[in-house]
Amino acid sequence: MQGSSPASKYPRATTQNQIPNRTMAIWLFVCCAMIFVMVVLGGVTRLTHSGLSMVEWKPVTGFLPPLGEEEWRDIFRKYQEFPEYRKINKGMGLAEFKSIFWLEYLHRLWGRTIGVVFLLPFVFFLIKGWIGRRLGLHLAGIFVLGGLQGLLGWFMVKSGLVDQPDVSQSWLAAHLVAAFALYGYIFWTALKLLTPAPDAIPSPTVATLRRLAGLIVALTFFTVLSGAFVAGLDAGMAYNTFPLMEGQLVPEAMFDMTPWAVNFFENIATVQFDHRLLAIITFVAIVLLWLRGRNPALSGRSARAVHSLAMMALVQVTLGISTLLLFVPVSLAVLHQAGALVLFTLALWTAYELRRLQPQG
Repeated sequence: MQGSSPASKYPRATTQNQIPNRTMAIWLFVCCAMIFVMVVLGGVTRLTHSGLSMVEWKPVTGFLPPLGEEEWRDIFRKYQEFPEYRKINKGMGLAEFKSIFWLEYLHRLWGRTIGVVFLLPFVFFLIKGWIGRRLGLHLAGIFVLGGLQGLLGWFMVKSGLVDQPDVSQSWLAAHLVAAFALYGYIFWTALKLLTPAPDAIPSPTVATLRRLAGLIVALTFFTVLSGAFVAGLDAGMAYNTFPLMEGQLVPEAMFDMTPWAVNFFENIATVQFDHRLLAIITFVAIVLLWLRGRNPALSGRSARAVHSLAMMALVQVTLGISTLLLFVPVSLAVLHQAGALVLFTLALWTAYELRRLQPQG
């Protein structure tokens, strides 16, 4: 039985538009892969304390690195005027500065490259007439959001150039979750181009699974948000036991700050507790989806998506606990951040595949 829901925003995969849709989907998946690399680069940059090495933002001309020793010395002199050098890296030589500069430079250059890889095919597909009005608005919105993400990154860096040689955890959280949101937007758009979902009323079982999958997407997103506050406050360097925190399920220091609401953004104990709690709730929800999804309603791609999500959830929890217990080694911390994006990807894929299930009977 067909539902009365409105038509899809994207063209159905017919013989006429199947190749254009598939081509555009591949292009968007490539952009997603590049954003994935960007997130990993950002994690390495933060963990190696390289993010404050570039104290200027030049969105147009900043793609060029220093081209000679005089330019290097000039950039290094500017860096020496800011808190990170004066309070942490006093006495650092030019060679050491170059090692942290190149990571931040690569991070920014890769962001500009993503913009080019998105924009040029977008213009080409518009000229070819492959992009309709609604899809065009979505893609234009993605491009604007990508540019705003670069601006958000600069505000984050700027927050660490004032008094303290650390970026604001709030700006860091905003920058990271904006990257996840942009990634999710592009990934979902690509899925709709590649395999349009039918407009059909689901069975009660499938409807329940869809709602649970949507909840898991939201939980994963907010767990990432809480993890960004953990990273911004270096909260992973405290309470390095699991499942208890200093021998307590709920640490005493959770609400030491006033006003009360500040604890959720600035208190290390509260921030880490929130991240643990959200991670556990997300893991339980995924296990519940996997258990409820073991029925004849799921097969093929939808079943593979659910199984993959459950497996990755187990890997991600293991990475998170290991990172905490081992006092946040860079390699594990980077894997944990990358794992968060893999988990988010699988959650989105699972939610989409459940939308594609036809009603039974």
